[in-house]
Amino acid sequence: MKFKSLLIAIVLLASTFFAIPQSHAATKGWRYWGYFQAAPGATKWSAAMTGPTVDIADGSVEGWSFVFSSDDVPSLMPSVKPSFSSICAKVKGDKDTKRIGLVIDFGSTAWAPKGEKPRKTITTCVRTAKASQGIDVLYQVVKIRAASSGLICGLSGYPAKECGLEIPTPKTLLKK
Repeated sequence: MKFKSLLIAIVLLASTFFAIPQSHAATKGWRYWGYFQAAPGATKWSAAMTGPTVDIADGSVEGWSFVFSSDDVPSLMPSVKPSFSSICAKVKGDKDTKRIGLVIDFGSTAWAPKGEKPRKTITTCVRTAKASQGIDVLYQVVKIRAASSGLICGLSGYPAKECGLEIPTPKTLLKK
């Protein structure tokens, strides 16, 4: 039994040294709106594991990034750091509402739909009702286009028509 455990450990260790190169790992992926969150006091983005119909605390930062990913979890976070103190510095708090930082990053031209150009990143502070969820904060800033499944397809008209389209991996993301 010890030999079998040792053999499994060696195989697992060897697989980390001989992993498939990134350029061969995924020749296709999807471009879509990735959803990120930063809890009050957090300095790094976390990919949201739920949709935007969750409660968010005063002092949080919500992030949206038009990403390309060949994985279930988007890794291309918004380009602006989730600094609530910077984003909401000029917006006073009060006892009847909550303040939420919001960053919407329209992504790169490398995976932009043909004929479309990513817009300038939006960074703003939203004062909203205490019961507001992530989707409510987003609605206060941009027009949302969603699929019947609830997948967010477009923000402020970007992209114009598609929704979570599978595409070849952009050349700029392939490692040589």
